[in-house]
Amino acid sequence: MGVLRPAGPLPSRVYWTRRFVVLGLPLLVVIVIVWALVGRGGSPQDANDVNAEGSGEAGEQAPDDGSDEEPADPGAPQACAPEALGLTLAADSASYAAAAVPTFTVTLENVGEVDCLVDAGSGQLELAIVSGEDRIWSSRDCPAGAVERKLLLQPGKSDVTQAQWTRVRSAEGCATGLPAVKSGTYSATLTVAGAASAPQVFVLE
Repeated sequence: MGVLRPAGPLPSRVYWTRRFVVLGLPLLVVIVIVWALVGRGGSPQDANDVNAEGSGEAGEQAPDDGSDEEPADPGAPQACAPEALGLTLAADSASYAAAAVPTFTVTLENVGEVDCLVDAGSGQLELAIVSGEDRIWSSRDCPAGAVERKLLLQPGKSDVTQAQWTRVRSAEGCATGLPAVKSGTYSATLTVAGAASAPQVFVLE
């Protein structure tokens, strides 16, 4: 029949070529489309997998809050909280003769659970003397110079020093011409970094 054997005035190869073009061209188009989608472009599922992998790493990163401030070093010791400082003030005598100078033992103890820093220098630590409602003297009224004395205290550790009061009055600004100190009952208190000791009562004869 004519389908198997082309018949006509032209050579048979011309008819076979025409049939190949008519039947093969659509097939070639289909092959090219499939190759473009699968071979080069990838499937939609592959694209989703790539997006998921790309977003997974970014999702694990901490969000940027726009702050340039560096986080504090968690290993650096912090300032001692008032409740972490145990202050003790002890007079070397319960009473003092007219020529005797009261001397006090000053103890700073870390009663907290972690190491902490405290400045026990003359600019921060204060020894104050009062008699009733009368403010007599303070170590911070007229210091020779504010000196830092930073202490790193471990839990349960103490720093012990001594301080004296020369039985004179003082006032802020290094005022002069103040009244003399009289005999009687006095009370001394130590304060530093928001913490305070119990009052130490003594008598001047």
